[in-house]
Amino acid sequence: MRIPPLHGLRFAFGTLTVLPVPVTRWDRVAARAGMLCAPLAGVVVGGIAGLLGAAALVAGAGPLLAAVCAAAVPAVLTRGLHLDGLADTADGLGSGKPAAEALRIMKQSDIGPFGVITLVLVLLAQVAALAEAYGGSWERGALAAAVSATAARLALTLAARRGIPAARPEGLGAAVAGVVPVRGALAVAVAVAAAAAAAAAGALSATYGAVRAAAAVVVAAAAAELLLRHCVRRFGGVTGDVFGGLAETAGTAALVVLSLG
Repeated sequence: MRIPPLHGLRFAFGTLTVLPVPVTRWDRVAARAGMLCAPLAGVVVGGIAGLLGAAALVAGAGPLLAAVCAAAVPAVLTRGLHLDGLADTADGLGSGKPAAEALRIMKQSDIGPFGVITLVLVLLAQVAALAEAYGGSWERGALAAAVSATAARLALTLAARRGIPAARPEGLGAAVAGVVPVRGALAVAVAVAAAAAAAAAGALSATYGAVRAAAAVVVAAAAAELLLRHCVRRFGGVTGDVFGGLAETAGTAALVVLSLG
């Protein structure tokens, strides 16, 4: 069953950001289109983040403050949803409990020690990597923010592919688990890597920059895939929290790659 692209875009932006985009359909067909469009939401979020960091740099702020500005945008535009998911996933994995008990821990409103430590380390890594990028130039910093946010949402597309079950019968994880055809997920991944390389080539005018941007997307997807497989083994499938953890893992991995060299 085909669905108009607009419904997919509304699903992606309405569920993955706080932007005022109404979700007009909430079913598995719309979810499939929405998860295929998820990287486009990343482009918008990352673009805003990159430009805010660049504006801070142009206004006279140092690379560190520009990095903090850029890192804050994705958190604000998702109401911290992905960071919360990362913390809950870390608590569930770190508990060492059986799947049912780990899922119960993840559903609690408080954050445990594993979640706190993971949040601190991930945010430090993101800010440090962005500071390194902005220290090179505002173009490099803005590109890093945009590629990172896009790679983070690509991880959601890949995790929603067929064959990946939901750990719970309810929630966002159950709504999007297994909705994306494998070929569609791979096609989106190739498109994101190619777009990142093209953007880097245009912004940095260097072949090495284009290769590194594409590599950042590949490494981000690989890091998220490793976490995804571990979560499926531990929890029996994916949850909304796991999706958030995958996004933050992929985005951080992309930033680390882009900060090197």
